[in-house]
Amino acid sequence: MKVLMFGWELPPFNSGGLGVACYGLAKALSQKGVEIVFVLPQKTDVRMPFAKIIFALSEENESLLRFSAYEQPRARACGKNPENLHCFTLFNLVEKYKQAAKIIARKETFDLIHAHDWLAFPAGLEAKKISKKPLVVHVHATELDRVGNQGPNQYVWDIEKNVMEKADRIIAVSNFTKNKIVNDYGIGPEKIRVVHNGIEPAEPQSASELLGAKGKNKMVLFVGRITLQKGPDYFLTAAKKILEKNPEVIFVMAGSGDMEKQVIEKAVELGIAKKVFFAGFLRGGDLAGTFRAADVFVMPSVSEPFGIAPLEALQYGVPVIISRQSGVSEILSHCLKVDFWDTDQMANQILACLKYPALHQTLRANGETEARGITWNNSAEECINVYNEILSTKI
Repeated sequence: MKVLMFGWELPPFNSGGLGVACYGLAKALSQKGVEIVFVLPQKTDVRMPFAKIIFALSEENESLLRFSAYEQPRARACGKNPENLHCFTLFNLVEKYKQAAKIIARKETFDLIHAHDWLAFPAGLEAKKISKKPLVVHVHATELDRVGNQGPNQYVWDIEKNVMEKADRIIAVSNFTKNKIVNDYGIGPEKIRVVHNGIEPAEPQSASELLGAKGKNKMVLFVGRITLQKGPDYFLTAAKKILEKNPEVIFVMAGSGDMEKQVIEKAVELGIAKKVFFAGFLRGGDLAGTFRAADVFVMPSVSEPFGIAPLEALQYGVPVIISRQSGVSEILSHCLKVDFWDTDQMANQILACLKYPALHQTLRANGETEARGITWNNSAEECINVYNEILSTKI
């Protein structure tokens, strides 16, 4: 079986969990005999020895594209803010990627198409139109997850709805996400399959400067994009409550995002800036060392389709507290769960983990065992079942 897979990013050139998920799943699929042709929009120095990589906007493909083909959608996407350079750049690239997919679909041979998230959905749909091959779209997050109650970008929402309606199957990373697709996009549940994410085996634990820097203090860790969706402001509110009872705790926020300046200012406003350390975006050994230094990991997400970071924390033997508004809460038992908005309960749970060694050890040991069983191998098996289901109906 040969799959033409469209994605937006891969490690180490990734801004979040999407690239990590694409890499882990593609690797596991290839180990099960699925031939992967992975398409990225632009050339980067990525390494994927188990798959063929195509860069859609190569010089050869660019020369075949006409700017007029995507000028109009780009203008619509920017709405009332055409001076927004980020808008122009991002939506322009999505449209160019879509056009280049036509060229790729004519050149490559494959059995089906698998597109990851809205950025790659239009490219996947164009490949389906050209090749007449079935399309699987993999929803890692929806526009409504990303923006909360601020209202969706209509252009992005329209892309998601249009492509999900035309896809042969939809893979949702959780039942939490499946319900959003059904209720918010009006898609019939019969075409949606839930495939939970997995994780790669943990990297060898490396030393971290934080181990020495924190001294006897307990450390509470947040890892994720510093955006509305991930709930960093709720993390700080809980931190304030904790410090009122235990001033020896320190808090580390690892990540970057559009709320970074706002969150730093909030730490100052709450009077806890000296207890909160902003580590920036971490990867590899730096991230592994930070997990190792932590005493408790917290994921306070407002709307989290899945959430790989808690599984990574558990692999390093760190007890986790996760938002009930997350997909990973469907498959994790050995953790504490809290509503993202309930910062009193969140603070109490963190304090309990730090204060009671028996609770800490139970969550740590059982959680680590549980996380080892949540692998990309399982996810790949379920994706192959989806592929076979589609292909059998096309015969």
